[in-house]
Amino acid sequence: MTTPPSPDGDQIFAAFCTAGLWPGLGKRAAAELPGAGITGPDDVTADKLIKLPRVGRQRAERLFSSFLAAAPTYEVVGLLVAAGLPAKLAAGVADGLGPDAARRLRDDPWALLGLPGVTLGDADRLAIAVLKGADRQDSRRGRAIVGLTLRTATRDGHTVLPADLVISALQAEGISDPVAAIVAAVDGGEVLEHEPPEPDFDPDSDEEPAEPDPALRTLSLARFGMAEEAVAENVARLAAAAEQIADPASVRSVAKGLDDAQKQAVAQVLTAGVSLLTGGPGTGKSRTVASIVKLLRAKGTDIALAAPTGRAAKRLEEFTDHPATTVHRLLGAQGASGGFSRNEEWPLDADVIVVDEASMLDVELTAALLEACPDGTHLLLVGDPAQLPSIGPGHVLGDLIDSGAVPVTELKTLYRQAEGGAIARLASAVREGELPPVDSPDREVVVVPAAGSAEAARRVVQLVTDSIPRALGIDPGSVQVVTPVHRGPAGTIELNKALKAKLNPGEGVVFGFDPGDRVVATANHLDLDPIGFANGEVGVVTGTGEGSLTVDFSSGPVTCTGQALFDLRHGWAITVHRAQGSEWPGVVVVLPPEAGGMLSRPLVYTALTRAQKHLSIVPASGAALARAVRDVAARPRRTRLAELLREMAG
Repeated sequence: MTTPPSPDGDQIFAAFCTAGLWPGLGKRAAAELPGAGITGPDDVTADKLIKLPRVGRQRAERLFSSFLAAAPTYEVVGLLVAAGLPAKLAAGVADGLGPDAARRLRDDPWALLGLPGVTLGDADRLAIAVLKGADRQDSRRGRAIVGLTLRTATRDGHTVLPADLVISALQAEGISDPVAAIVAAVDGGEVLEHEPPEPDFDPDSDEEPAEPDPALRTLSLARFGMAEEAVAENVARLAAAAEQIADPASVRSVAKGLDDAQKQAVAQVLTAGVSLLTGGPGTGKSRTVASIVKLLRAKGTDIALAAPTGRAAKRLEEFTDHPATTVHRLLGAQGASGGFSRNEEWPLDADVIVVDEASMLDVELTAALLEACPDGTHLLLVGDPAQLPSIGPGHVLGDLIDSGAVPVTELKTLYRQAEGGAIARLASAVREGELPPVDSPDREVVVVPAAGSAEAARRVVQLVTDSIPRALGIDPGSVQVVTPVHRGPAGTIELNKALKAKLNPGEGVVFGFDPGDRVVATANHLDLDPIGFANGEVGVVTGTGEGSLTVDFSSGPVTCTGQALFDLRHGWAITVHRAQGSEWPGVVVVLPPEAGGMLSRPLVYTALTRAQKHLSIVPASGAALARAVRDVAARPRRTRLAELLREMAG
């Protein structure tokens, strides 16, 4: 292969600007740069920037400073453009590889694979451009493919993969010595190797103990392997250090209206270092948590309440009448770095910590939470294991339950059913694998069948903009559309276009957004002023600047620029995963034919339980829906946590 010709500085500069990589410079201003005599990096001065329309001295100085600060990204763009790769791949590269990212990529072009949105083909093209005699058998390439294979598996929630699967992936990419590639990845520190578990051994048996099965040897990315080990160690530590914080007899003071299982959950928190409270909607989890908080407040105990999303935290605060926050804010998230200020050195100062919506906790966030709990802390995780598991890798709530290492109270009695809640009745049936006909004369649940995706999309828009507001008095601003898919007429992309055209038409003045648009976050940006936003939070655009948006999230207003803008999408229609942990007065769940292969009981159940007062269901997937609810349980995730917890518990 021949090396592509080197681009000149102006080509690199144009690619950098049009890819939106200059912080604070919007698309319109980027198009106006040549008119101000700015066509290359040497032309960028505050004096020339002031010649741009709508740019005063102060803004020109800011733009000049942000251009200089983006130098590491600019250098990477030079490498990418020379390799014929899109400049936008450089977004976030300095975060991923550090300020000397370009030097690192010259030393090891396959390090590009550690960044989101990069394929092996992209990294190979970069290698051809920057290395003399680039070779498919290069040990750096093999090592990078091991990491890529494990990272790809984490997108499906796995924290480990069998070594045999990784070897097959290496062979598929032409690596002639896959074992050497794995050894290189382990030696490099990015990957951990886990020996197979010891088989069960009966000490009374005369037979020789069986050897561990080498086929069960697994590999993990070091960060997730270490996180699972940290969770197991810290659960064992908190269990061993726990002392009774109140006499179980004191449960009587809050027992009015609680059933035996709910009372048991309250008593469990008083004695156990880590305990779980599970159950479906309408089984009284909220009431039980409120009773726990009431009892502990009466005792003068320090309590911290948290949930994975801003909306869930707000709901927790409402039903307990006690301040609640997101888990990220409780731990003092450090913005883009992904670290937390509260940790082993500076632990949390609450005696009891309650985390709601615990099915959403991935293994790294759980590890950070547990590490910040000092000896003597009592941690209660509240959640519904029938919901979708976390977006991030791990299966924490399920693994904790399966391990038998911590006490679990499962609430089963459906109280909301007695009050005639059609949403709770339907959700409870789906949770058990049944899809009954809807019986809801008060229109709490309405089914609006559609023959295909296009008809389903039309029905959704009609429901949000006309039928639900007119018939039920629920404002469109309080109605959320939830769909399993991004693509197709009834996926998030097309539905958001259609809903924007009806609810808030406009040109999209900043990155496609206008004031009044509903947006959803697709990544954490907790470092933004004043408090940032978390992945999955839904907000409304309240103002625009040149290359910036002001968005009002449930946690407060945030000014978004740079990478934060790349991580916003329109949010009238969002995926089921993004909706998890949040509830809205009205919800429209659309299940188009494109979702057929993705449908599962946890996905359908999670979608239905987002609604508080009204649920419209637009099924267009035919028999696939009933089959998924009946037969398709959660896709299993490969993890080590349950095994580690059992080992720790002895």
